Amino acid sequence: MAGSNAQAGPEAGTGGGAQVAAYRGEILHFVGDPAVLGDAAHRHHADGVLVVRDGKVAAAGAAGEVLPTLPPGTTVTDYRGKLIMPGFVDTHVHYAQTDMIASYGAQLLDWLERYTYPAEARFADPAHAAEVADFFVCELLANGTTTAMVFATSHPASVDAIFAAAETRSMRLVAGKVLMDRNVPASVRDTAEGGFDDSCALIEKWHGRGRLSYAVTPRFAPTSTDRQLALCGRLLDEHRDVFLQSHVAENRGEVAWVAELFPWSRSYLDVYDHYGLLRERAVYAHCLHLDAQDRRRMAESGAAMSFCPTSNLFLGSGLFDLSAAADSGVRVGLGTDVGGGTSLSMLRTLDEAYKVTHLAGHTLAPLSAFHLATLGGAAALRLDDRIGSLETGKEADFIVLDLAATPLLARRIERIERTGTLAEKLFALMILGDDRAVHATYVLGRPVHTRAQT
Repeated sequence: MAGSNAQAGPEAGTGGGAQVAAYRGEILHFVGDPAVLGDAAHRHHADGVLVVRDGKVAAAGAAGEVLPTLPPGTTVTDYRGKLIMPGFVDTHVHYAQTDMIASYGAQLLDWLERYTYPAEARFADPAHAAEVADFFVCELLANGTTTAMVFATSHPASVDAIFAAAETRSMRLVAGKVLMDRNVPASVRDTAEGGFDDSCALIEKWHGRGRLSYAVTPRFAPTSTDRQLALCGRLLDEHRDVFLQSHVAENRGEVAWVAELFPWSRSYLDVYDHYGLLRERAVYAHCLHLDAQDRRRMAESGAAMSFCPTSNLFLGSGLFDLSAAADSGVRVGLGTDVGGGTSLSMLRTLDEAYKVTHLAGHTLAPLSAFHLATLGGAAALRLDDRIGSLETGKEADFIVLDLAATPLLARRIERIERTGTLAEKLFALMILGDDRAVHATYVLGRPVHTRAQT
């Protein structure tokens, strides 16, 4: 068997028939929501084998059942002692805010003026955009994130840069040019018609190219005129399979501002609904200050929420009500929301998500947490037919997690494995783990990150 520092194996080939490789270790993935299906929602093999053929999952099951079925000569990479899972899905993140993460002392509206817009203005320079995009994508993969929905900036070059960086690594990525034609500095402002034309050109260039998808991206209602929001609806109508991403009800001051700018609207969410921006493949970040009617409308429309706990805590925005979202039937994914968010690690994000739900009066069970970070996120993006699990035929995006990555994590896991449960082990991983726990990341069956051993 090959050592655990796997390099590009036979599955990376492009010719000569089916390319098959196998990976042995503890395997966990989800086929449904644990909150709905209970234990039937996950598949767990303490000693399992994942088989990849030509970039897709060919099988995932118990080692004793799968190993005898492998073609002669199949490379089997030995990851026993580690946990193999689907790659994480980040449903909301700003790559252009990479360099302003951990900026001190402001809530949302002041934070945008003081830090965000100046940082994003630099992305008019294609070379700067390309350098940040390359770093950002490498960081995603180092944290085990294999799919992301990403905000660029208002500059078309920023969209070209993030798509090019993802395409080089065959990542599944959704991104779009930010649309904002008012209430922002001139350095990041577009026009309604100019933003529409730029978006059409970028959709033509990138949408559906490999594993890339375009998202119509109004930043948030206060930075778009009525005309621009109407044109966002037109873009969606004319390009039926593109996505939409935006923000809603993140901060109480923001909510009050929306009420001033759109006095005719019933609620902040109603502004988007008025312009036809609530629909399937629409993902709204935050969703903190919504009422029951808003949540019902999101569920009816097929739009999804992105739960961004580290950002909501860091900016003092509020607590996401995961229980109310679930009761309403809204699809929910997890978002790191860097740079308001404080880490690109989905493990660190799950740690904060658990604390947020605790403060909100309920809890986030470990199996539900890892579903949220994998298949749940894929479902929020309407991509669960392709990614998010290790079911046969899915794209082979997976990660290898080291449960002994740090002395404290190793010590805790060792004690759990004596008498504990899978849920207890996952809980320790999400509370104590970070990028050090991501031993390897695979995209379409190809290794794209292996953690250096120290």
